[in-house]
Amino acid sequence: MKTFECGTLVPGCSWHTRADEEAEVVRRAVDHLRTTHGEEVIRQSTIEHIKERIREEKPQPLAR
Repeated sequence: MKTFECGTLVPGCSWHTRADEEAEVVRRAVDHLRTTHGEEVIRQSTIEHIKERIREEKPQPLAR
């Protein structure tokens, strides 16, 4: 599972998302930047910054 926290790109923002595929995380992050932060143009460099901040979420062990 891949995760992205917007606050790593936009300080103070608590929005985050998770998805199985990096492309879906990027799509959601771009949509968030447009709708919440008012970004009209998303540059390739912004997409690269998003990708740099995507982390692999470690699976949690099952509780016994």
